[in-house]
Amino acid sequence: MFLNRAVIASLIMIVVFSAVSTSFAETVDTQTTITPINSSIGIEKTIVPFHTPKENKLPWGFVEGKIANPVEGHPVIIQIYKDGEAIHFAQTNVNKDGSYEYKFRVRDVTNDIVTKVFDGDYTVKIFKVVYLDKSSTFA
Repeated sequence: MFLNRAVIASLIMIVVFSAVSTSFAETVDTQTTITPINSSIGIEKTIVPFHTPKENKLPWGFVEGKIANPVEGHPVIIQIYKDGEAIHFAQTNVNKDGSYEYKFRVRDVTNDIVTKVFDGDYTVKIFKVVYLDKSSTFA
């Protein structure tokens, strides 16, 4: 799961980011930064790679996580890019326990016609509004 620094990334059945061993995207390249908005809250941005293999047969993906210190009333913003170009933007609410989830279609089959909504390598940016750790200093 997500503990404010790491996002686990996988794609299975209806999973893009989840703790599952059949992983198409790894957390090795995960980057997280926090930009203060004021003295008590900031925007935490996590960047993770996402890969959909050519042989993918699974229809759904999702982004999920848990925020240790969420600011109530602020949704999670999800942005997906391919080669630097914006592909998909979304937002989802944060539950009272700090968890969030957003589902999206990665493959569609209609009238026996397969459409790959996502195919190849992507960058996913996840933005969360969090309370700042008072012991941290920001440049």
